[in-house]
Amino acid sequence: MNTGQLTAKDVRLICWPETQLRLTINEQMSYISVTPVWASPMTYPGRYLALLDGKGEEICLLANPNDLDRESLKAVNAILRRRTLTATVTAINQVKVEYDATFWSVETDRGSREFVTVNLQETANWLSASHLLLCDVDGNRFEIKDAELLDARSKALLARAL
Repeated sequence: MNTGQLTAKDVRLICWPETQLRLTINEQMSYISVTPVWASPMTYPGRYLALLDGKGEEICLLANPNDLDRESLKAVNAILRRRTLTATVTAINQVKVEYDATFWSVETDRGSREFVTVNLQETANWLSASHLLLCDVDGNRFEIKDAELLDARSKALLARAL
């Protein structure tokens, strides 16, 4: 079976147990542990969802995951929400740059956080003129929804880091 050419109508996904995604393809083949990953989240948000097996190898790529049946879409979204939690930065307390690493101490909607980014040219993504997404070394995401709304100290620290 060529799983790379599948469409959303060929697959059924369920969460069982609650934290594990399972996949059935055309009622013929099943995977008991599947990881959903956006193939191009910045360029094509909400499109091109890769389903990976337990070894991290691609089972298939769904061009339009919104075409999944209601229960499958609900299961995928539940797993994606768990995996892609994004903290919103409300203030920057401290930024320290050492070589290619940047050490951040911030306040977020989830409390105080400290994290490290490397190579800011690749891990700091401006989504608009004032909307910034930072990805740390562990794959966690920190979002500054509007840099213009930060306090003066936070703005200065951000400008110095970037």
